[in-house]
Amino acid sequence: MNRSPVRCFCLLALIWFFALSALAKKRPNIILVMADDHGYGDCGFTGHPFVQTPNLDQMAKSGVVFNRFYASAPVCSPTRASVMTGRHPFRTNVPNHGHYMRPDEQTIAEQLGKAGYVTGHFGKWHIGSVQPNSPTSPGGAGFDEWLSGLNFFDNDPYLSRNGKYQQIKGAGTVISMDATLDFLSKHKEGDKPMFTVTWFPSPHNPHPEIPQGIKNAASLYKNQKTKLPGYFREITLLDQQVGRLRSHLRKLGIEKDTLFLYCSDNGGLVTESSGGRAKKGSIYEGGLRVPAVLEWPERFSAKKIDIPAFTSDLYPTLLAVAGIKQPAKQPILDGIDLLPILEGKKRARPPMGFWHGFRNGQGTWSDRIIKALLEAEKAGKPNPHPERILKNVKEFPTFDMTDLEGHAAWNEWPWKLHRIERKDKVTYELYDLSKDSMETTDLTKNEPARVVRMKVALEDWQRSVLNSWAGKDY
Repeated sequence: MNRSPVRCFCLLALIWFFALSALAKKRPNIILVMADDHGYGDCGFTGHPFVQTPNLDQMAKSGVVFNRFYASAPVCSPTRASVMTGRHPFRTNVPNHGHYMRPDEQTIAEQLGKAGYVTGHFGKWHIGSVQPNSPTSPGGAGFDEWLSGLNFFDNDPYLSRNGKYQQIKGAGTVISMDATLDFLSKHKEGDKPMFTVTWFPSPHNPHPEIPQGIKNAASLYKNQKTKLPGYFREITLLDQQVGRLRSHLRKLGIEKDTLFLYCSDNGGLVTESSGGRAKKGSIYEGGLRVPAVLEWPERFSAKKIDIPAFTSDLYPTLLAVAGIKQPAKQPILDGIDLLPILEGKKRARPPMGFWHGFRNGQGTWSDRIIKALLEAEKAGKPNPHPERILKNVKEFPTFDMTDLEGHAAWNEWPWKLHRIERKDKVTYELYDLSKDSMETTDLTKNEPARVVRMKVALEDWQRSVLNSWAGKDY
C-alpha cells in the first residue's frame, strides 16, 4: 500500500511528538530550596544543641545527606550564580554580593525549559533586576513564572511578580513557600515536569520573622546561650516551610518522582556552630560548608555522602538528571555531574576552586528599591532605577594576570591550599581536612612539594576564571 511522502512525514512527526511527551513524563520534577546564611552546624541532624529543625531532620533520615557540601562562595549572590550556571561566579560577572549575572550565561532554567520543563523562581534573586523585560531578571534567566525580591526581605515585603510590583503582607519566607506550593499545584496536572527554585530570604539578619504555631514564638531561644536568638528562630521558621513543601508533595502524589535538594548559600552567622573555622564571608570551612540534603525516593534511599560537592555541581547534575546533553558550545564548567557519586560508581572528584575578596560587594535594598519602582509606576513617573536593569553586564573588563587579589583556596580533598593576597603580599596555608576540619595546623612546611603543585593548579585556575570574566568563553 502506497503512502504519500506527506502522510509518512506526518506519521513520523506524530510518533516523535508522543515519544518526546513520554520522555518528558519520565523526567523527575526538580525542586531546589536554598536558605540565606544557614550554617552547617545549625540543624538538629548536624548536632546543634537547641535549634529545632524536625523537618530537615526527617529529610536527613530518609534522604541523601552530603556531609561535606560547600557553597561556591562565602556570600550570597556569587553562590546563586554558580547554581544557575555550574561555573565559578567570577566567570559570570558576579564576584561579590549585589553584582549581576550576565545574560550571556546559559542557565539551568533555560536548559530545562528548552527540554520541556515549566520553570518557576520564588524568593530572593540578587543576581539581577526584577524589572519587567529585563534580561537580568528571573524571566530573562529562563523562568516562566516568578515572585522575587532583589535581595533578602522580611515581613510585608515588596516583591516583583513576573515584573509587576506589589507589596504582600506576611512573613517573606512563608510568602516564598506559598508561591512555590501554588506553582506546584497549578502545574501538577500539566504535561510538563516542573523545575522550581525557592530561595528563602531567611535566616539573613535582622531576623524579624518568627516561626508559626508556636506559643510565645517571638521569645523562642531567648533562654538559650546565644547572642542571635532571632537567627535560630528564622531557621526554625524555614524548617517549617520545608515541612509544608514535603507535605504538599505527598498531597499531590508526586513526592517519589521529585528530586528535592535543600542547601544554604554560604556559611552561617555563628562561628561556634559553623562546622569549621570562621563563618559567612570567609574562605575557611566555616564560610563555605553548608547543610545539604537530597530526597528523590524513586531513585535513592537513605545514605550519607562523604565525598565533597559544591553548588557549581548542581547545573551539570540536573542536566544529567533530565537526560540533557551539555551544549556543544558550553562555556567552561567548574562543577561536575554528581550522579556517579550518588550511585556509588565514583569515590573521588576533581578539585574545587574558591575565591573571594577580588572585588567589593554592592548594596541592594530590596524593599526600598521595589517600593520606589511601584510608587513611580502608580504615579506615572519615570523609572527611578534605570541603572538597575543591566548594571555592567555588557562590559568585559581586562585583567592583569599577576593580580590575584583576595583569598582563594584549592580543595583537592582532603588537602586544602589557601592563597591569601593582600596589597601584593602573598601567603599560603595548607590543611589536611580529614584530620583538621577546623584548619588549625598549617602544613606548608611539612609538605613543600604538595604546596608547589597545588599552588600551580590554583593559580592556573584563577587565571582561567579571569579569562572567562573577560568574556573569552562566549
